[in-house]
Amino acid sequence: MKNVRGAMGHRSTSRAAAVTVGILAGSMALAACSSSSPSTNGGTSGATSSEKVGVSLILKTLSNPYFVSMEKDAKTEAAADNVSLTVAAGKQDGDTQTQISAIDNAISRGDKGILITENGNAVNTELAKARAAGLYVIALDTVPTPASTVDITYGTDNEAAGKLIGEYTAAKLAGQKAVIAMLDLFNDQVVSVDVARDHGFLEGMGIDPGSTTQNGQEAKSGKYTGGTGGDYVIACHQPTTGAIPGGKTAMENCLSANPNINVVYTINEPAADGANQALKAAGKSGVTIVTIDGSCNYVNGLLKDGTIAADAAQYPGKMASIGVKTIADIARGGAKPTLPAGKDFINTGTALITSQPITGITSVTPASAAGTCWGS
Repeated sequence: MKNVRGAMGHRSTSRAAAVTVGILAGSMALAACSSSSPSTNGGTSGATSSEKVGVSLILKTLSNPYFVSMEKDAKTEAAADNVSLTVAAGKQDGDTQTQISAIDNAISRGDKGILITENGNAVNTELAKARAAGLYVIALDTVPTPASTVDITYGTDNEAAGKLIGEYTAAKLAGQKAVIAMLDLFNDQVVSVDVARDHGFLEGMGIDPGSTTQNGQEAKSGKYTGGTGGDYVIACHQPTTGAIPGGKTAMENCLSANPNINVVYTINEPAADGANQALKAAGKSGVTIVTIDGSCNYVNGLLKDGTIAADAAQYPGKMASIGVKTIADIARGGAKPTLPAGKDFINTGTALITSQPITGITSVTPASAAGTCWGS
């Protein structure tokens, strides 16, 4: 699941976004500046600029536009960096066996590195074999468990993305009582992206999540301190599986629990779409729906028309293109990237998109975001 590309936004400028981009640019500059230095890999010389560097991109599936955008941008970067790119993907979410075979093939081919969006930790043993064989392994989008399974991860700071939409929501409320529906990914398993986005939203609202590892542990009523502050009630936590039908059912359940909901947080855009369908069917209007992802489908649709009030964008293609460049640079003797202090991944950024900008909240318009969205 789904990072920042430089789009011109609403007039105010975010120092946080600037720092994020600066950190990323610094990491890439370090690798680029070292690309002509001698290899330190056991004294073995690296590839020359005229030699093809073999890289494997192993995706969850190719049925999801999120991962298709990774493939597209990885191929563009590969052409620019003289990289021979091999793309493989699971047949469906959770298909680890196809990914394991693709890892074995990368080792056999003598590839210099692997980029992977894991379908599950069943691939971890094979990734360890790849690293032992000298391949540089990069996870994209989500930090694996444990993080040390790979050399490094490029992905979105999902907690920061959640904070963006939480801060926006608190400011938009302008002191009004918030009756909040939390439409998460699951309620029967703990997934890092689910927890990070949920907690980030609450933190942006100025509500203590009550736990560092689980959803639904916050106080169910109290004061939010974001914006000008006000009272809040958590009406529900419902699972959506990140899909339109799940979002619709979850919202129906939430409205049954509390028909006065005026804020809906959703794990992703399809869940927001489903929630909106349920709200319309119930004759509800004036509800603030916020979400995370930044796909072209929703940037040019429900976000543009204001149905979704705000969206925190990710940029999966950027993760993949940076990954290709990183492996190519390392194969040619460049420096390996290092993690920022206290982080287990390199953040490729996020940005708030809204057609309803609020003074003091940095955002980009859907029209600007359309130039850097993913999918079609």
